[in-house]
Amino acid sequence: MRRLGAEFLGTFCLVFAGTGAIVINDVSAGAVSHVGIAFTFGLIVLAMIYALGEVSGAHLNPAVTIGFFLARRFEGKWIAPYVASQILGAIPASLILGEMFPAHSTLGATFPSGAESQSFILETILTFMLMFVILSVSTGSKEKGVLAGVAIGAIIALEALFAGPISGASMNPARSLAPALVVMQLNSLWIYLSAPLLGAAVAVGACRCIQANGCCCPGAREAAST
Repeated sequence: MRRLGAEFLGTFCLVFAGTGAIVINDVSAGAVSHVGIAFTFGLIVLAMIYALGEVSGAHLNPAVTIGFFLARRFEGKWIAPYVASQILGAIPASLILGEMFPAHSTLGATFPSGAESQSFILETILTFMLMFVILSVSTGSKEKGVLAGVAIGAIIALEALFAGPISGASMNPARSLAPALVVMQLNSLWIYLSAPLLGAAVAVGACRCIQANGCCCPGAREAAST
């Protein structure tokens, strides 16, 4: 329960801070700025890794959880509880933002700015990059330590900086699902549910090919329950 509670809380904080930055930027005539939004996402993930990495691994993302499973670092019996905790943590964050800013129409939901195929490819590659970094700096199935927090927070901020205006740079099905459900704008949601899973799976294969250890990356031989 501590692990599931950590995933619930961490994903709540991620969605509340990250999509909250988008909402506040909209209602304050751009006071936060695109750069501020990108750094908000990166910094909240960095903070949650430091706060919760030792407890649950601070996945905060169904694609990351499934990626760790495919990399044989995470037991399959934990996938459904982790993903459920992440989604259940994300939804209250969007509900609270909806109560605070009832006039906002999207609550930070992600939508493609151009063709859906363009955003699908972009989200796949973004998640590939994110998952590759996570596998390379994490220990077993846990994102923890100074190196992990800085590297993962940095790649999220970087990707949000250059790709946010096109696809929203979600890389996280729970982050996109919650605001979409609250405002009931489900068009194009399939992109943000499927592309991150594909990107994470491709990253696992790439990591196996590139990294020296037999199961992708440093710490991969630790038991999946660590």
